[in-house]
Amino acid sequence: MKPFFRKHRLGIAGILTGAVLGFAYYYFIGCTTGTCPITSRPLNAVLYSMILGYLLFSSAGKTEKPKP
Repeated sequence: MKPFFRKHRLGIAGILTGAVLGFAYYYFIGCTTGTCPITSRPLNAVLYSMILGYLLFSSAGKTEKPKP
């Protein structure tokens, strides 16, 4: 049995990358009026980007062939 982090390394990398890029998007581009639901608060931007990063990176992983 593989260790947890080795088995899910692409998903974890996607979460971390998404968090960094989400905060960067909030900080540099963000919404100054507060009417944007995702970028008005840093927590929203980071969480949304973490989810997108996980989905993007984990879908790029290898598919395991079923054992006969």
